[in-house]
Amino acid sequence: MTEAASHGKVISLEYTVKLEDGQLVDTNVGQDPLTYTQGANQIIRGVEAAVEGMEIGQTKQAIVPPTEGYGDRDPNAVHEVPKEKVPQEAKVGTMLHGKDSSGRKIQPTVSAIKDDTVILDFNHPLAGKTLHFDLKVLNIS
Repeated sequence: MTEAASHGKVISLEYTVKLEDGQLVDTNVGQDPLTYTQGANQIIRGVEAAVEGMEIGQTKQAIVPPTEGYGDRDPNAVHEVPKEKVPQEAKVGTMLHGKDSSGRKIQPTVSAIKDDTVILDFNHPLAGKTLHFDLKVLNIS
């Protein structure tokens, strides 16, 4: 009997993810596989749901809506901060790295630069986007 991806199994996965317009977001084809435990919420829900029941060598295309991916964009996650709080070399599109007051890692993106302030977007860069995945299960253990 062929083993299928199910809760608690360690899955090795090859993937390519694109946006709706076909723009490549990420791929690990030809590189190390993504390895995770099925059902442990280690990857986005939409991919985990698509992989459930797949067998070694099986491929699948999955369309993952924002609610099953990186969430919808949150307008409250956009903040205007004084320009001096942002590195001088930052440009629109720059992803900054830091920690919030509780010590969690944050990575806001500079979305606008004004005379005295900078607009930072704390949404995940893929929030609000429908993602198109090509998946292949390489191993199940």
